[in-house]
Amino acid sequence: MRVSTTGILLLLGVLFAGGPAACEKKPRDESPVLLRVNGRVVTMEQFQRSFERSLPADQDLSAEEKRDLERSYLRQVLDRELALAEAERLGLSVTQGEVEEMMAEYRHDYPDKAFDQMLRDQGIDEVQWRRELKERLLMEKVIRQEVYTGITVGEEETADYYREHRSDFDRPEQVRARQIVVATEAEGQRVLGLLRQGEPFAEMARRHSLSPDSEQGGDLGFFARGQMPQEFDTVVFSLPVGRLSDLVRSEYGFHIFLVEERRTAQRLSLEQVKEEVVERLRNEKEELAYQEWLQMLGGRANLEVNWSLM
Repeated sequence: MRVSTTGILLLLGVLFAGGPAACEKKPRDESPVLLRVNGRVVTMEQFQRSFERSLPADQDLSAEEKRDLERSYLRQVLDRELALAEAERLGLSVTQGEVEEMMAEYRHDYPDKAFDQMLRDQGIDEVQWRRELKERLLMEKVIRQEVYTGITVGEEETADYYREHRSDFDRPEQVRARQIVVATEAEGQRVLGLLRQGEPFAEMARRHSLSPDSEQGGDLGFFARGQMPQEFDTVVFSLPVGRLSDLVRSEYGFHIFLVEERRTAQRLSLEQVKEEVVERLRNEKEELAYQEWLQMLGGRANLEVNWSLM
């Protein structure tokens, strides 16, 4: 399920920043009602609990800054409630199988018990998280059906965009390199000696390198000048392909580099960047359609906001 626009990401982000998933047709506590959208209710207590969970733990905000963030957050909650109310009106639903499939994907991204720790850090349990996940999937479903359907990007507009934004597709000189990082100069000289005797660089990186890219054999991928520390650029952009560097010292330790491939600076053709251009245009159209859809929903909704509570 693809959700790519900025507005939709903000909307869905309300859920996993602790969105008021307890919103019901009728409030279940004595807290005053802050927001009503077509029968859906958000109380002030629900909103405040959700808003507080969305704030960075170590951020010190002034009263004015916090008030501005509250109003911005309320806009996100309002958009979310409009979307969910529309899903209800259309009779859309999410199956338990869809929830379980997505739940498994999320758990797969967390090692061991890190997922459960993440929930504890957010102050929620798995039951609440599943409820929020179900609402997120429902929102994706209604947005995909009601907003994205029919959005296309044509060949002519793709070509026009490329012509108008040619400089966006100028690619600077790049190299693809591998590295090995060790803690001491003596260790670096020992590893460098083994490499010069013919030991495979990728295997030596996996065995000896302290860098996180060691699992990929030290592969740094392609990069241009300025993307790495200056001492790296000085070496790798002057190193012939296939040649080992001498030891390079940095704040991270002692490095050995191997340049595997070099790309000269060039302007990429339309065919080379067509997928990127189409994606840019589709995102722009989806964002515009999404905002227009929200305005339409808001215009016809039975909507009440108790601004005095803010």
